[in-house]
Amino acid sequence: MFSPSMFKTSAIISSMARSFGSGNRTTNSGVHVDEVTAMGNSALNRAITLLATSVGQLNCELYKRDGDKRDKATEHPLYSVLRYQPNKKDTAFEYFESGMGLLGLRGNFYALKDHDEKMRVKELIWVHPDNVQVLKGGDGLPYYHLIPENKTVGMDLMHHVKGFSLNGFTGVSPIQTATDSIGLVLATEQHASAVFSQGTTLSGVIERPHEVESLDKQTDIDNVLDTFAARHVGGVRKAFKVAMLQEGMTYRQMSMNNNEAQMIEARKMGILDIARLYGIPPSMLGESAGESYKSVEQTTLNYLVFALMPWLKRWESAMHRDLLLPEERGTYFIEFNFSSLVRGDFKTRYDSYAIGRQWGFLSVNDIRRFENLPPVEGGNEYLTPLNMQSPEDKKAASQMSTATPEQRLEIEKILCRT
Repeated sequence: MFSPSMFKTSAIISSMARSFGSGNRTTNSGVHVDEVTAMGNSALNRAITLLATSVGQLNCELYKRDGDKRDKATEHPLYSVLRYQPNKKDTAFEYFESGMGLLGLRGNFYALKDHDEKMRVKELIWVHPDNVQVLKGGDGLPYYHLIPENKTVGMDLMHHVKGFSLNGFTGVSPIQTATDSIGLVLATEQHASAVFSQGTTLSGVIERPHEVESLDKQTDIDNVLDTFAARHVGGVRKAFKVAMLQEGMTYRQMSMNNNEAQMIEARKMGILDIARLYGIPPSMLGESAGESYKSVEQTTLNYLVFALMPWLKRWESAMHRDLLLPEERGTYFIEFNFSSLVRGDFKTRYDSYAIGRQWGFLSVNDIRRFENLPPVEGGNEYLTPLNMQSPEDKKAASQMSTATPEQRLEIEKILCRT
């Protein structure tokens, strides 16, 4: 566990240390934007949770190089930390889900490192960005001031994953790089809500000609409206009833046209802005208008390449730097296993396996590993296509295709057994 002495650092922070913080602001649309208000928008909420759950469900594993081979480093304590339980409270899914959520909202993720006697990481406890202030030390390295404890730690005790950075020390929050765009989306939502809560929306009006004596009393007007509503307004049971209006009255139906007010189009554009901000295909945020038909596999591939992969590389690079000892970095490496996200449908996968098997670049055990199946004996052999063989191999193969007299005799013995 962490003790107060662990927060001490022997490095001297420069008196000119500069803090790289972040703040919230009111946009040109007049809407205040921060991570709480931004998450109130369904499209942005979906973008953040989609990225967070995608990272959370991927297995993060530690590997060890052995020549051209690589094996899971299950004997290393960091393996179980990343693969199963980073700390006593969080599972691996919860840890990476929360971390990716903070990266998507704040551009930074921090976690304190606890080490064993060999200085290998045995626990990671994430810290909310509000509780961390990044300082630039006199040696040019970042130091992390823990605000609640009023202590400062160095890189040896802090794991920091940062997004796109303008200063090299902290990541820029995606929410703050596009506050006006997000503010416009939130303002559109507020306007739509205000229209329904405060606007005048009539289903219809009853008109009387000028020649007919007017209804002077408010009670007479209310009686006419209440009688009409009681007979003809109120759901399916009163639909399609025949109405009769007296004294020259006529009924004119009214409706509010959202398309003319461009409210629907504005909301669609807001979804596209959020999708553009995070590089996510709009269809994965619930907006498919204007998109050509794509298979689920192709949409997933676009999401993986343009939205998820850059974040995974940030995670992997930061973990390689912060969680491995200098002498381990040439032997060990950390990777997310995202093969489950790019797996096609059943027929497509099996067709691909057949091609790989026939052309000799996949073995039986390679295919079984892709399907999370255990290896089988003799499954590491690779086939060689006949047209890729040398003339000597082809000659030997043709000779093998002709049975010898001894082989024919053996087959006869087998077939004649009773």
